[in-house]
Amino acid sequence: MAMTEAQHLAINKYRRKNRARTQYINRKSVAKNFILKDATANDLTMLLNCIKQRQHELSN
Repeated sequence: MAMTEAQHLAINKYRRKNRARTQYINRKSVAKNFILKDATANDLTMLLNCIKQRQHELSN
């Protein structure tokens, strides 16, 4: 289904107004897709270590 010009303008306005939130959502999506589609066993091991480190930082 095609979007109208008004919808495009509204989306772009939201993205400009909420740049940090948009970047957060995009980065989260990229990370998830990498893990689910491209990551090797070594990548997953490294990522798990990074996740544990980040969890430790957030708990302090």
